[in-house]
Amino acid sequence: MAKTQKPRQKKSESSKGSDKIIGEPVPAIVEELIGRTGFRGEITQVKCLIQEGRDKGRSMRRNVKGPVRVGDVLMLRETEIEARRIKSKVTKGAYT
Repeated sequence: MAKTQKPRQKKSESSKGSDKIIGEPVPAIVEELIGRTGFRGEITQVKCLIQEGRDKGRSMRRNVKGPVRVGDVLMLRETEIEARRIKSKVTKGAYT
């Protein structure tokens, strides 16, 4: 005697936290260049001030790939996640 299987319910299209992430881009102005990070130093960590949206006025750390300087405007896809603080004070090429 074969058992009848229940039809599976389809899960929603989005994954866990992507509902919050996908939305309107939010402008943020670069206040300070903190340092370089990444395996080869290709990522710049910056402190930026959010201009609009739910977190307006909040200052947060973000990692930026590519050329960036103080006063630039970043368009952030989300403002929930902040970059980890750079631990090492060793700069690229300095082994002391």
